Amino acid sequence: MAVQAAEKDGIVLKNVEDDHLNDSLGNPGLISPDKEDLSRLLTVPFNGRIRGGMRPGKKIIVMGIVDLEPDSFDVSLTCGRGSEKEEPQCDVALKLTVRFADRQFLRNARISGKWTEEEASIAYFPFIPDQPFRIEIHCEHQRFRIFVDGHQLFDFYHKVKSLTSIDTVRIAGGLQITKLG
Repeated sequence: MAVQAAEKDGIVLKNVEDDHLNDSLGNPGLISPDKEDLSRLLTVPFNGRIRGGMRPGKKIIVMGIVDLEPDSFDVSLTCGRGSEKEEPQCDVALKLTVRFADRQFLRNARISGKWTEEEASIAYFPFIPDQPFRIEIHCEHQRFRIFVDGHQLFDFYHKVKSLTSIDTVRIAGGLQITKLG
């Protein structure tokens, strides 16, 4: 198993070739990676730790390029770094799912193993195959506020009340990550 880690803007970047994460984040010999190393760390599927968890005023930025022929991609904020196969599964504070076939940008959460009802309404579908995008997830006291390419698309009210327990970002699907902050 190959595990690499680096820190960028409070998110610990990890490249994990299988779905298992270990806690080898405290490597004192790790120096800021060069651009080539950083691009290897941003491979999909991606799992990274949010140092200190979420809190009002904190934001997560995902910049990337949609694949040429994408089916879908997901960006999730989770409580813990356990794999999807582990029982019990970790809570998911926010799961954003972009589906291209029906041009949907869905969001929901998983609390104590149960998924909440999906929210689907959006003013427009902002993603285009083979084009760059920027998703910003702003954490506020009562909600996440989601922006794409600078335009506010929707709010998602917190289902996980302990914001600091939201400590992992997961990204998977038909995209390349170019920057994470």
